[in-house]
Formats: sequence, C-alpha cells, structure tokens
Amino acid sequence: MTDLLVLGGTAWLGREIAAQAVARGWDVTCLARGESGIVAPGATLVTADRDRPGAYREVAGRDWDAVVEVSWQPRQVREAAQALAARALHWTYVSSVAAYAPSREVVAEDAPLRAPAGPDERVDGSRYDAAKVRCELDTLVEAPEALLVRAGVIIGPGDPTERFAYWPRRAAQAGAEPMLVPAAPAHPWQLIDVRDLAAWNLDAIEAGVGGPVNAVGEQRELSYVVELAREVAAAVGPQVDVDGSWLVEHGVAPWKGPGSLPLWVPDDGGAARTGYHSGARFVATGGHRRSLMESIRDVLAEERALGLDRHVDGGLTRERELALLEAWARQAV
Repeated sequence: MTDLLVLGGTAWLGREIAAQAVARGWDVTCLARGESGIVAPGATLVTADRDRPGAYREVAGRDWDAVVEVSWQPRQVREAAQALAARALHWTYVSSVAAYAPSREVVAEDAPLRAPAGPDERVDGSRYDAAKVRCELDTLVEAPEALLVRAGVIIGPGDPTERFAYWPRRAAQAGAEPMLVPAAPAHPWQLIDVRDLAAWNLDAIEAGVGGPVNAVGEQRELSYVVELAREVAAAVGPQVDVDGSWLVEHGVAPWKGPGSLPLWVPDDGGAARTGYHSGARFVATGGHRRSLMESIRDVLAEERALGLDRHVDGGLTRERELALLEAWARQAV
C-alpha cells in the first residue's frame, strides 16, 4: 500500500488527489487547517497551521512513499520540504505555467522562468507567478528529483475560482435571451480538468516521474468554450459579440473576479502568460485529457444542483450583463 501525504487536501485539487488515491487503495493523510473543507472519505486529517512552529511534527517522524505539496506561500513550501523531503521517496510540487516568462512561442519545460519572489515573502494573488518560481527553487534544494507539475488553467467540478463555470452557467441563465460574449481577439487557453490532473499525478508518482511537466490541455479559444457551453446548455438566444475595448471602457475586467468576463484576456499582440505551452511531456508520461464537452456537462450539472441564480463572487451578474447589452445596442444605432 502506498502511503501518501497531501499538504493540503481539503480543497479542490488537493482533495481530488486525496480522493482518487483513496479509491486506489492508498493510505492517505492530509495535513491542513481543516478550514477550507473536509477531507475525502477514507483519508486521515492531521490538523495543523503551517504558519506556526511545529506544523509538521505529527507527520515528520515516519517515512512516506509520496508527498504532494500544493501551497504557493514560499515559506510554507520551504519549511515543509526541509522537514519532510528526506523521508519521502517521491515529492510532487504543484506549480503553474504562470512560472514561465511570457511568450508567444511554444513553451517547453526548459524555457526561462520569471524572477522569483523573496524567500520569506508573504504573497497575494498579484505575486502568484513569482511565488511559484520561488517555491520550485526551494523544493529542489531539498528534493532535487521532485516532480514539478506546471499546470495550465484547471477546470472541472468543484472549481472555487468561478472562472470556467461562468460560461455554462451564464448560457443556461440566458436560454432564449441574449448573451454577451467578448469579441476577438483574445488569448487562447489550455484547460485541464482537475480529475485528469489528479489521476495523472498519481500515475506519475507510481512511475517515479520527476522534473518539470507542463500539465496542460489542448489550445482552445474562448469562443470555442462559449460555443460548447451554449450547446450543452441549449442556449438558443442571440450571442452578442461586444468589442473588447468598449467593455474595458465600461468597467468590465478581464480574466477573473467580480465584474469580470472570466477567461477573457484581450490579445494586444504582445507576449502571453498562458495558452502557448507544450503538453508533449504530459502526454508522453501518460496524461489523459477528457473532452471539453464532458467537462462542461459535468460543471453545468453541478451548477444546476447548486442553483444557477445563486450569488457568486466572480463574473458579471445577469443584471449587469443585460445593462451592458442595452448600452451596446444603443451606441450601435
């Protein structure tokens, strides 16, 4: 039986890894504060605050077949590796393609990285990319053969970011009514379902895969995501393509967050942060990508179960969207 320690394990990707490992018959322990959710059935929770001294005391006195680390706070990642790496046969650090310097060329695993955050810098989302670089560097000091999972944009059921789910939910809300979509050009995406990412990570542990791997999906345009979302949701109302600069002028934010159009990043012709990463090594090491249609179906089913009209923190409200559509129609006359 494989003894797996997940540093985290109560939220999205970490919990999915733990759940799938339990299903494989692994002995799974999750070290977390326990505030982001509950551990998967069959896993053991060790409650600890990783910002406090002695956080790893309960798990540092035994050997582990594998450790999976998902944090992006540099000090947490460094201290965990210092405390545990010597007694782990395999170490995974879940990083991100955001660690790479922006490019419009195909980015393989040996491409340049961004400048790292400081060793003890307490980072927020604006420093996420630099933090991932620092965490990779500090991981390799203690675990030189570690698997560095440079993930693309993760999608699928349970997504707490509200990025991907916005589009199938909005398509279902719109139905026979108009739906606002940003007009091209926009940067493409490489979307990876959380279930596929977790399954591959466990396979990679079993196979002893190390080094950096771009765990990414196929390159897809946002327009394609919208098209599939509308098809799955049976949205038959008009799709209104609105000029991106007009949207920005009217206070619509790109990428994510309140008042945004999630996954929309206008393409100004410059270097891109995502969408151009080679997935060759991911596929060569057994990576599987389910269809985007399947992911959308499952996400929409979850959205319907949760309530399409519930309050969510990300994206445009339906009321705001309709107001923008009205303003766009007026200026077009």
